[in-house]
Amino acid sequence: MKPTSYGKLYLIPITLSNPGETSVVPEDVLPQTIKRVIDFIDDYIVENEKTARKFIKSIHPDKKQPDLKINTLNKHTEISAHHEFIQPLLNGMNIGLMSESGCPGIADPGAVIVKLAHEKGIQVVPLVGPSSILLALMASGMNGQSFAFNGYLPIDKNDKKQALKMYERLSQEKNQTQLFIETPYRNNKLMEDLLQLLQPSTLLCIACDITLPTEFIKTKTINEWKKEKADLHNRPCIFIIHKM
Repeated sequence: MKPTSYGKLYLIPITLSNPGETSVVPEDVLPQTIKRVIDFIDDYIVENEKTARKFIKSIHPDKKQPDLKINTLNKHTEISAHHEFIQPLLNGMNIGLMSESGCPGIADPGAVIVKLAHEKGIQVVPLVGPSSILLALMASGMNGQSFAFNGYLPIDKNDKKQALKMYERLSQEKNQTQLFIETPYRNNKLMEDLLQLLQPSTLLCIACDITLPTEFIKTKTINEWKKEKADLHNRPCIFIIHKM
């Protein structure tokens, strides 16, 4: 029998560091929204099952873990599985969508599920929570009226060089802040490339370990960065540039 109405897709943000630490989620949001949503949802689509279960347990210790139905969505997930994942929604059940950290759908594979939900006429409900991209932009002092998040840089050396030069040019031509990320173990090499390839007056913000005790956020010109040593190896970072 066809349900009278579809379920809702809840976009549940989780903390950026330890999934058990909830201090960066506003106190008036956590108990009233996220915990309440987790209370009535048993079906989840997540990027990392272990992280998701740890977060759910930290928010709602009384939630019975064996009752949870969790599907893992990552770059290895077959497209055909997407329709299977949202079947509970079509049957009138609610689903929670979680990234491995931060907000689902932002630099996260969950965006494909959100897109599919819209195509099926399913209501999407985003909840308040931390995003490393927005937190970094907020703290950078750069243009928050016009900005672009460009995801990961190319791996190929020449392609990376061209990309960095292009982002620098766009930031100046459009007065637009440019954000990007790198695989953490390549951060120090990227820093070397930035100091070598970008113009001395270009502003660079490094936002590293956001919300952790080791949080490091600084904005300086390339010329000023050349005088300071920063060890970014294997630390989650957002890189932001703006050429005035």
